[in-house]
Amino acid sequence: DVQLVESGGGLVQPGGSLRLSCVASGFTFDGTTMGWIRQAPGKGLERVATINWMGNIPKYADVVKGQFTISRDNARNTVYLQMKPGDTAVYYCARSSSHWAFDNWGQGTQVTVS
Repeated sequence: DVQLVESGGGLVQPGGSLRLSCVASGFTFDGTTMGWIRQAPGKGLERVATINWMGNIPKYADVVKGQFTISRDNARNTVYLQMKPGDTAVYYCARSSSHWAFDNWGQGTQVTVS
């Protein structure tokens, strides 16, 4: 079974930074584009970033460009999101099925900006 386990969320002050991690299992990680999506209170899911299997082509939603950096370590089956969050949201690690589409995601990690 596909498993995606996020960690690294928490409380951050405005202008502060966090690094989220996601450990993946149950599929061929180093052949799969991975990404992050988020959901702010009272809002729908929002795509944040993706990174191709080689880790050399990151893509970002316009709203987070310059503030977030996605990366991966295929030896550790882990994808990261270095971020300077502007808003409170739950962040989910996700497996990409096609361009900006995802077919599995984790339980999420809460990021609170206050």
